[in-house]
Amino acid sequence: MSDQTSNPYEGRFTKPVPSINLLTNYDDFTVFEHSHRDVGSDFTPRTRPGESPLSVQSVDMCLQINKSNHITSAYNNQNLVVRRGLEFIMKVTFNRPLTQGDDFQVEFLIGSDPSPITDTLLVVTFGSRPGGPWSGRIVETLGQTLTLGITPTPNAIVGKFRVYVATVQPGGLQRTQRNQTTDLYLLFNAWNKDDAVFYPDEVGRKEYVLNDHGLIRQGSFDSMTERSWDYGQFERGILDACIYILDASKMPIADRGDIIKMVRMGSAMINAQDDNGVVVGNWSGNFSGGKAPASWTGSTAILLQYASTQTPVCYGQCWVFAGVFNTFMRCLGIPARVITNFNSAHDNNGSIVTNLVFYPDGSLSTADSKDSIWNFHCWNEAYMTRADLPPGLGGWQVVDSTPQETSGGYYRCGPASVAAIKQGLLCHPFDLNFCFAEVNSVVISWTINRYKTLTETSVDKNMVGKGLFTKAMGNTTFDNIMSTYKYPKGSPQDLAAMALAQEYVSGKKPPAPPTALLSISISANPVQLGQDVNLVVNFTNQSEVPTTVKAVLSGIVIFYTGVPAAPFKNEDFTVTVPAKQTQSVPFKIAAQQYMANRGSLLNLSFTVGGQSDGQTVNATKVVSLQPPKLTVMVTGQPQLQNQMFVTVSFTNPLNFTLQNVTVSMSGSGLIDPKTRSYSVIAPLTTITWKESFVPRLDGLRNITATLDCSSLRGVTGFAAVNITNA
Repeated sequence: MSDQTSNPYEGRFTKPVPSINLLTNYDDFTVFEHSHRDVGSDFTPRTRPGESPLSVQSVDMCLQINKSNHITSAYNNQNLVVRRGLEFIMKVTFNRPLTQGDDFQVEFLIGSDPSPITDTLLVVTFGSRPGGPWSGRIVETLGQTLTLGITPTPNAIVGKFRVYVATVQPGGLQRTQRNQTTDLYLLFNAWNKDDAVFYPDEVGRKEYVLNDHGLIRQGSFDSMTERSWDYGQFERGILDACIYILDASKMPIADRGDIIKMVRMGSAMINAQDDNGVVVGNWSGNFSGGKAPASWTGSTAILLQYASTQTPVCYGQCWVFAGVFNTFMRCLGIPARVITNFNSAHDNNGSIVTNLVFYPDGSLSTADSKDSIWNFHCWNEAYMTRADLPPGLGGWQVVDSTPQETSGGYYRCGPASVAAIKQGLLCHPFDLNFCFAEVNSVVISWTINRYKTLTETSVDKNMVGKGLFTKAMGNTTFDNIMSTYKYPKGSPQDLAAMALAQEYVSGKKPPAPPTALLSISISANPVQLGQDVNLVVNFTNQSEVPTTVKAVLSGIVIFYTGVPAAPFKNEDFTVTVPAKQTQSVPFKIAAQQYMANRGSLLNLSFTVGGQSDGQTVNATKVVSLQPPKLTVMVTGQPQLQNQMFVTVSFTNPLNFTLQNVTVSMSGSGLIDPKTRSYSVIAPLTTITWKESFVPRLDGLRNITATLDCSSLRGVTGFAAVNITNA
């Protein structure tokens, strides 16, 4: 269905003037005749002798004052954008001043089959005659011009409405012609306490609805990186692109005021897995036919491309899905934020237990391990009331558009109450089992022998959900919000929540870890791409006698999802560990070893497997390599409508030539998305790209840049500038 149509209406009014037939075509100037039934004197305006019939000369949607009052001035849109539950004004100029007996109404239509029954046709009246659910009042009368105040209900449909003014004539209703300049966008309203997305403080509303720039954590828990993301929810064409997503989803118009249905639809439509949605996921490392996920600077180019081509955009990974979904929600007025969970479990079967199967040498058996643990995973939270859940389970809800598992037949996830996750209340909708496992899953490691027999080797209750981060409100730091998802590990509340969750899932208690006298751990310091990696493998012997361990150190280049890409090291060694002591074995991995397998990957996985006296142990350590940075500099007088310049520069610090390099930049309110290509960048060579721009929005603004090629991904940089209105 579409919000823009030339044949929008079939049916009849139920609330306005009785006995007046309504025809189907609103797009032309139309006079509607009485039926032959008696209308009644109360509904028949009387025109004084010599007085012309009342008609509309012009309609003014009062863009400036309404956008200011509704905090929508940043939208780069020629039409009025308002928030539901809050009055907006419009001025209607008639052909003459109104007299007693004159009557008129304002009509708002959305969708291809508007009807008062579904609140897709709203009639607003201004006298004693009853109208629809939206209220109206005459604010001011100045000659033949009336200033009207109209208040949509706090649960009104969100989308693009067509607006008409109709005067009541002795022969029927006379409506204004179709005029696209009077079309109106209606959004959710986080400022209204009666709206389901009401957010309780202004600082949060500024961050989670109005901020068009974000920072997203990546890497690994021990070696975190961050990237800038340009949400761009106010840029030209983005609001229409979000409306197009609603239409492309075939979501019933009448459901588009329901926040739960809206975010659930959005989580399905942002990915293209099964519904021709926005972004195609690709974790293969081969991004031919599209753009590499790491090369995007933000959501604007993605959403504009999707709306203009009406085909999915290639390619994305979890932070791209989360960034675009965040734009979609903030654009429609929904408070939203991006969350990064480190050591995020992907529970394949809803058991809230992650099973990892290893060979005796400690390497992962990908064929037998159906579950996985991602270095990090990004999802979104949306803020809303949950009338469908018990009290206390509203607020932040997990919504995830990365296509991982199906929910109700589509690749989508949520909304899942964060409060319910923390308490282990997995009996409620939606997808709480999966979300609970991402942050709380017990990890059971198994060893599989040549006879395909499994032996449980360890149970780890602390591996998953090492930290959950989101950008802090009002600055460029991060908040660790892990305490909103789970209680401190081992606390009575944590044990109770885990036990309750297990009962909901399987009726079983959490497994107890097996007794182990020998254990392994691996430590490593953060390292820059192209540098040697220094590891320390620690063997701890808790027995009363020394033990000799035959071990294997293996190194694999991996995707951040934990999927192996290319092996680069396999070394056997033996270590004797004294009784009741820890023996440490250092390793140095030369950069050329893993750089020989360079590509789209900046993650190394080191696994040590060992055997001693029939006992098998293993440990894994993921090292996220820190990529080089782009330098972004902004120059010029930082004022609105004043020409300024941005310079992006990069020096290749690696000992090999980068080929077919793409550099991109964008900045909401400052500069549209732009891309430049370089055929080669030799070692220690510097490239510089300078662009001019004229700021459209004031306040603290950001320009984000990325550099991408097949042998180097994840190179980013950004610069902030405070634009004044002087």
